[in-house]
Amino acid sequence: MRETMGVNKPLHVQYGIFLSEILQGRFGTSYKWGKSCIEVWAERFPNTLLLAAAAMAFTLIIGLPVGILCAVKVGTWIDSIGKIFALLGQSLPVFWVGLMLMLLFSVKLGWLPTSGTGTFWHLLMPAFTLGWYFAAAITRLTRSSMLDVLDQDYIKMARVKGVKKYNVVIRHAFKNASIPILTFATMNFVFMLNGTVITETVFNWPGVGKMVVEAISARDFPLVQSTVLIASFFFIFANLTVDILYSYIDPRIRYQ
Repeated sequence: MRETMGVNKPLHVQYGIFLSEILQGRFGTSYKWGKSCIEVWAERFPNTLLLAAAAMAFTLIIGLPVGILCAVKVGTWIDSIGKIFALLGQSLPVFWVGLMLMLLFSVKLGWLPTSGTGTFWHLLMPAFTLGWYFAAAITRLTRSSMLDVLDQDYIKMARVKGVKKYNVVIRHAFKNASIPILTFATMNFVFMLNGTVITETVFNWPGVGKMVVEAISARDFPLVQSTVLIASFFFIFANLTVDILYSYIDPRIRYQ
């Protein structure tokens, strides 16, 4: 086994072989599953992508409107409720939220399944659990960005000219406040793709996160390394994509 795995060679030789294999698209063979690491990852990734997409949809559908509404109604009871939602969302641990959802909707009410995949109902609680924290973060960021923009002179001028309130808030204010929101939302989505370990473990969701936990328990080092490398690629690609989108969102930004 030492000969097969190459661990009998000096460390610098092992590392050189590892880099050479990576550059050729070969990430090694999983000890636990006995298959290519990329193949094992590819089998689990669609489940994680589905979960992350559902959580991101929840994040944007809840976080953006609540953040905009809190900024427009700053200082009112609506703003207070929004701030409480954001505080709870960023304070409550993810695993605790997941367990409480299971206790309420599965154990007490019997409405939703506790684990597994297959139907829309299996997806609801994991998506809410994963998106809860990020929805609260998007709410806070949207509120603060909108408050900065709504205080600008051109917004005041638009209001003086009689532009409809909807157009002032959405077309003028939100568009200019969306750059930090876009950055944060994009990075959040990438983090959801690579940071679902707790959620997938709690709900026994067969995705990449649960696969990593199983690989660590089995000391399946090639699979763990491969997953970390792929996650790093996602983060780099997401940053590049956001930088390119900046020039389309804000005409003042141009890359020469």
